[in-house]
Amino acid sequence: MSTIITNSPEETIKTAEKIGSMLKAGDMIAYKGGLGAGKTTFTRGIASGLGLGDCVSSPTFALVNEYRGNDITLYHFDMYRIQTEDGLESTGFFDYPFDENIAVIEWSENISDFLPKSTIYITINIVGENDREIIIKGGERFADIGN
Repeated sequence: MSTIITNSPEETIKTAEKIGSMLKAGDMIAYKGGLGAGKTTFTRGIASGLGLGDCVSSPTFALVNEYRGNDITLYHFDMYRIQTEDGLESTGFFDYPFDENIAVIEWSENISDFLPKSTIYITINIVGENDREIIIKGGERFADIGN
C-alpha cells in the first residue's frame, strides 16, 4: 500500500502521470472516492503518463470513453448507474480486450464482485479544497510512489 498527499489538481495529475508511465497491458484500476474527489482528473494524468494526451472527460453519460494510442488503449468507465450484473453486461464491459489494454473504473464499488483479483485500487479522499489523499493498493510496483 502506498499513500500520497497532493495539494493541487496539478500535483494530483503529476502523481497520476507517474503511475500511468508504470502501467502495462492488462492492468485494471478501480477508483474509490466521492463526487468531486478527482477521479477524472487522475485519469487525465494516467492518460498523459501513457502518452495518450490529456483530453480526458468524464464518461458519466457515455459510460465508457476510449483513449487510443499506437500500442495501447485506455478504457475509462463510469459505473455510477450500474448496480447489477445484468446492468454491467448491458454496457458490454465483459467484451472489452482488457488483456491487451488498460482500464480505469470510476464508482468501481458498484461492480466490485466482477473485478479481477489483480485489480489495482486507488482511493482518492478529499482532505481540503485542493488537497487529496491518494491510497494505492495492489501492484507492488507502486510501493515507492508515496510521499
